Amino acid sequence: MAGEPSDLQAPELTREDLLVVDDSRFSPGTVALVTGAASGIGRATAVALAVNGLTVVGADIDESGLDDTTAITAELDAAGRFLGVETDLTDEDDIGAVVEAAADEGTLRYVANIAGLQHIDPITSFPTARYDQLQDVMVRAPFLIARDAIPHIEATEDGVGAIANMSSVHGRYATERKPAYIVAKHALNGLTRSIAAEGDGKLRSFSVSAGYVLTPLMVDQIAETAQQRGLSEQEVIEDVMLGQARTKEMMTPTEVANLFTFGFSRHGRHLNGGDLLWDGGFTTTYE
Repeated sequence: MAGEPSDLQAPELTREDLLVVDDSRFSPGTVALVTGAASGIGRATAVALAVNGLTVVGADIDESGLDDTTAITAELDAAGRFLGVETDLTDEDDIGAVVEAAADEGTLRYVANIAGLQHIDPITSFPTARYDQLQDVMVRAPFLIARDAIPHIEATEDGVGAIANMSSVHGRYATERKPAYIVAKHALNGLTRSIAAEGDGKLRSFSVSAGYVLTPLMVDQIAETAQQRGLSEQEVIEDVMLGQARTKEMMTPTEVANLFTFGFSRHGRHLNGGDLLWDGGFTTTYE
């Protein structure tokens, strides 16, 4: 029934679920910067890249969450390491500082802009401050990080690297009550293509567009949607979220993290300006 306490939880990270790639650049001397690394897809991606042998600098405002990511990386006996840096992605100085912190740890080649927020309200009553916050975290911060990181990537001996952005099926179409999120994801697709256009083939950019992923953010959104629409949480998952999809199962953060690993690797060298759409047929099929 609507309003009942939620028993939904984001799944635990396990080493067995992580994609491990043989790539000469995946070594402790190579650095990846991952935003939103304190939970959800950001945490999974940070851990996945560390397991693949990279040094990972994780940016997030949640210091205790970053500590948990450090602990998980150690528990999974990662070949690389994780360093959490408390970062306010709405603060330009903090953004510059975390990019420099990443560059100080080795050869900065990869950036995963994953940090995200959500707020559900119609356009007519959407709070301005909340709209601005979503744009700051999901559009302005990725732009500033790319601006600051590109010179470091271009300064490597071969100029090879990649900047990846967490987009969404909502970067391809719109649903009601999520205007700020939808605007941000469409903007990220434009940023991805802009980086690719200026990257000269060696510095690549790509986006990842997943359907509904069972993250802590999504667990909260399911509960909020159930309350707003007078539905049970299971009805929200099956009818509202996955009703249009052909794969009737929510993705896990690890499955999304594996796409970032693949995209950064040598196997993704022709992925440039494009989008990894992993949505179970959500945007490509209909009844």
